[in-house]
Amino acid sequence: MMRLPVFPSLLACVALMAAQAAPADEIPPADLPARIEAAAPQVLVLGEVHDNPSHHLNQAAGVAALAPSALVFEMLSPEQAARVTPDLIADPARLAEVLDWANSGWPDFALYAPIFAAAPEARIVGAALPRAEVRRAMAEPLADVFGGGAADYGLDRPYAPDLQAALEAESQADHCNALPPEMLPGMVAAQRLRDAAFARATISALDATGGPVAVITGTGHARADRAVPAMIRAARPEVAVVTLGQLEVSPGETVEPDQPFDWWIVTPPTERPDPCAAFN
Repeated sequence: MMRLPVFPSLLACVALMAAQAAPADEIPPADLPARIEAAAPQVLVLGEVHDNPSHHLNQAAGVAALAPSALVFEMLSPEQAARVTPDLIADPARLAEVLDWANSGWPDFALYAPIFAAAPEARIVGAALPRAEVRRAMAEPLADVFGGGAADYGLDRPYAPDLQAALEAESQADHCNALPPEMLPGMVAAQRLRDAAFARATISALDATGGPVAVITGTGHARADRAVPAMIRAARPEVAVVTLGQLEVSPGETVEPDQPFDWWIVTPPTERPDPCAAFN
């Protein structure tokens, strides 16, 4: 059955058209709040490079401008999210302790604390899947792992061969060309499952709160062409979605003019150890 768009008011129609008409271009961080206020999206997907402090400050500014009813975090499980209260958000050290953040594998909680503080009354939603479920996606059909509604997110269909090959090459490059080739299809499948899970959690949060909803995730998951925003639009085409990508570019490098985001912000890279050292 085809799902017809249902809008509660003319205002929702105007917001949808504004978000869909948002010009795709690179923006300076200072322009982000005004862009968000003008677009008035129901869902705002805010990408990041996880350990870049400036990216989290930009996300916090975006969250404050949106004033979301719900905040969806890639970094949290549903169980962790259920522990978060406004009182804990006011005490970042205690919140980090309650979330057992030190053992999570994510960068320092101080980077993420401003995002929580930007919407202290928002419902906190954890979108992370159990590791065992992600591992299953590397060997079993995605639709079986995801469960009900898999077709809404395209998980019942394989990627086109050229896209599959490109994504496998991208995954190999992201892992310093150290992965056995036979692992690559599973890596792509796991990423696709996580995209769908984040989209499902976002739609659930939108339905539960009425929105708007902000999503905090890696820039790869924020791609409008195939990741979380694309899956939300596939499952719920009536929802107004805007996505921000954040890219690191070294001095002297250039940025391709056509990025897979509605807006993108370019920053210098943060200093970090060689990510390939562990593979060596």
